[in-house]
Amino acid sequence: MPASRTRNFDLLALDLDGTLLNPQGHVSAANRQAIARARREGLEVVVCTGRGLIESEHIIEVIDARRPAEGRSEAPIVCAGGAMVCDAATGATLHRWQMDRSLVRRLCDLFAEFRRAPLLLKDRAAAGFDYLVINSGPIEYPTQWWFSVMNVEVKFADSVEEDPHPEHTVRVGFAATTDIMRELAASVHERFGREAVTQHFAAVSGAIDSGKAGAKDDTIHLLEVFDPQVSKWTAIRHLAVQHDIDRSRIASIGDEVNDLAMIQGAALGIAMGNAIPAIREAADIIAPSNAEDGVAFAIDRILAGDW
Repeated sequence: MPASRTRNFDLLALDLDGTLLNPQGHVSAANRQAIARARREGLEVVVCTGRGLIESEHIIEVIDARRPAEGRSEAPIVCAGGAMVCDAATGATLHRWQMDRSLVRRLCDLFAEFRRAPLLLKDRAAAGFDYLVINSGPIEYPTQWWFSVMNVEVKFADSVEEDPHPEHTVRVGFAATTDIMRELAASVHERFGREAVTQHFAAVSGAIDSGKAGAKDDTIHLLEVFDPQVSKWTAIRHLAVQHDIDRSRIASIGDEVNDLAMIQGAALGIAMGNAIPAIREAADIIAPSNAEDGVAFAIDRILAGDW
């Protein structure tokens, strides 16, 4: 179907948790149908998530994100908070921003001081596994839950020096209850804030028997540290240059601090009604919440040319 004559955008960067996913962690029928309409009308929808590719697979399946847009040979998805661009169709890594080995080592030293176990996220296509856990502390409950409901391959090491693939680390992270996280996060920000991107926000959590859904939980927080170039917007801009899409034709929609750069960078930044204050303040427009099919509402307004 030809693109709408009145549509103002060609690419929509779409966050998952708290945005596409409802409070129960599912894709509603309305959102799924809206994404299908967008694709039929030529609006390229690119998922931009803090999750790794394997952790997004069940959502990719629901929204048929493995199918390349018309005229494309790949189906790009921005993963790991912008540290990777992967092909959802094949699982191949299209581009990545890996972390400096010295930075990773010094981060792990800090975690050891606090007797905490950092999670080193890997480029699975290159390393052959998803996470390396450094045994400098206990495996916190939120991490246990995440590993139990996701099809991730995890390896363990007593020291970062035992990492079999130090060149393939794209993120150092940690998930824990807010009280545990508070002091550690402050120390990471203070020590590494000028040489890395650090983010700290509410995590997806749930009961062990709750399956793959999960929902954001303000009592559980994630701490993520990246190469200083990394953001979801950096990855989207990389794709846009490759595909000859001007910034003026890019819209984005999100709710959390890791969406801020793409909300600010896109020509149209859309905040979910449930977004944190910083996202709402940075956005050009506010859609209904993720409990009210805000993504479907936004897509319909874009397709109609109202936005």
